[in-house]
Amino acid sequence: MNFSINNKVVLTNHVSMEQFGFGTYKLTQTEELTRAINAAIKVGYRAFDTAQLYQNEKQLGQALKQCGVDRKQLFITSKVDNSNQGYAKTLASFEQSLKDLQLDYLDLFLVHWPLSDTFFNTWKALETLYEDKRVRAIGVCNFHISHLELLATKANIKPMINQIEIHPYLTQVELVNYLRVQKIAIEAWSPLARNKVINDPLLVEIGDNYNKSASQVTLRWHLQNGYIVIPKSSHPDRIAENANIFDFELTIEEMKQINGLNKNLRTGKNPDEVYKKNGF
Repeated sequence: MNFSINNKVVLTNHVSMEQFGFGTYKLTQTEELTRAINAAIKVGYRAFDTAQLYQNEKQLGQALKQCGVDRKQLFITSKVDNSNQGYAKTLASFEQSLKDLQLDYLDLFLVHWPLSDTFFNTWKALETLYEDKRVRAIGVCNFHISHLELLATKANIKPMINQIEIHPYLTQVELVNYLRVQKIAIEAWSPLARNKVINDPLLVEIGDNYNKSASQVTLRWHLQNGYIVIPKSSHPDRIAENANIFDFELTIEEMKQINGLNKNLRTGKNPDEVYKKNGF
């Protein structure tokens, strides 16, 4: 199973997206973010994930403008914030995101959370942006099967991707199987469970077999499962370490052992609770 940092996942609309990208959550200081982006570019990252919620689109836009890589070689994702959901507000916030990122288009735009009171109108706005070719692909984050099935009752375009919390302690098997059947790409946020997995004895033991860290083993597990994965770090050495996972391969038995670590442990909110807070 050959992987490289340039490995692509092809979405249902035939857009190719890097399977291994760089997350920017909590990286808001201009100097810190610029240093991180430069380190990521140096080791080969070309996909960068942000969100309106992160309040770093301006800083990321500036850093990418200065990085020296042609725009067409970059894959940039952002997400509509909960406070900006609804048809008109989503469209307006998208324009602001483009302005802040200093871009003419986005590669991927996502609904950050399912909200009951703006559920269909927000997706309609994403469909409009897609049809107007302002964004190359659209999708959702944190959608359970129930949310996806509800969306399907009115959507004209199926989400091309679902970005969900997934890691060895939260394997979400039922949702993963559903997404595969539906041909909706799976993207993992918090791939290391906010560092909760990095001292896991099994992951450490497997890592010792390959002279790799538990983090590297976990990221390799994501890739071999076919997930798009976006680790985040502000430290250049850790950024390089995260990307140094293409020279070994986990066995089928090791993959099964890691799958068995599931605890249904969420480090973030349960999407059902977010959805229900907003209405019926």
